[in-house]
Amino acid sequence: MSIDEYGFACQASDSFVALAFGDVTDMPVFLITGASSGIGAATAREAAEAGYDVVLAARSDDKLKALAEETGGLAVRCDVTEWEDQEALVKRTLDEYGRIDVVFANAGFGAARGFQKESPEFWKSMVLTNVYGCALTIRATMDALKESKGHLLLTSSVAGRRALPGSLYSATKHAVTAMGEAARLEYNDSGVRVTLIEPGAVDTPFFENPPKIRALDDGDIARVVMYVVSQPPHVDINEVLVRPTAQPS
Repeated sequence: MSIDEYGFACQASDSFVALAFGDVTDMPVFLITGASSGIGAATAREAAEAGYDVVLAARSDDKLKALAEETGGLAVRCDVTEWEDQEALVKRTLDEYGRIDVVFANAGFGAARGFQKESPEFWKSMVLTNVYGCALTIRATMDALKESKGHLLLTSSVAGRRALPGSLYSATKHAVTAMGEAARLEYNDSGVRVTLIEPGAVDTPFFENPPKIRALDDGDIARVVMYVVSQPPHVDINEVLVRPTAQPS
């Protein structure tokens, strides 16, 4: 028995996949929206390294293709605000691999604080992506996750636990936090696990201006995701709030 880099005990020959799914010859499938950069791309790399077949979904074709080549994954262009795109993403995944074991609903972006900042059109796009897009991902993947008794993860935020002055982004993440619990309750007794990932300050392409403190890296959040999905099937970690050590609130 040894302690691996994510901090839990395993046999030296085991992988995260073996711990979570048992049979490493029947590779589990990890689907990620918002996969072209930031936390999504970092998670794709970690998941591929852990032995998952990764499905990479985003609107950016060029970045997706490069990441798919790097990880050996499947790149699928998907606008999460379009139901037809979400249906096509799930169909393509099932046609290619026959299963979906982990879904990481990670697509989203932020906005400047202040209710007189940004344009109404920008606001609309953010709300549709962060809230409606997340809901569509839950809907589109529900049958497949029930079939596999899989795992749904949603990217919320520390901003989804407390209101920020003038932040509509914060309101969208409160919606995601509520959506995660609503999904957990609907999935109850199905064998599907649900986890909200709630990062604090992350130095990611998500923000135009980098944080002034020593922020988290995309890889820090990706490792948290991998720790969560590697738990045994009877363990359901529902929320993970992770901040930089120097972040006060």
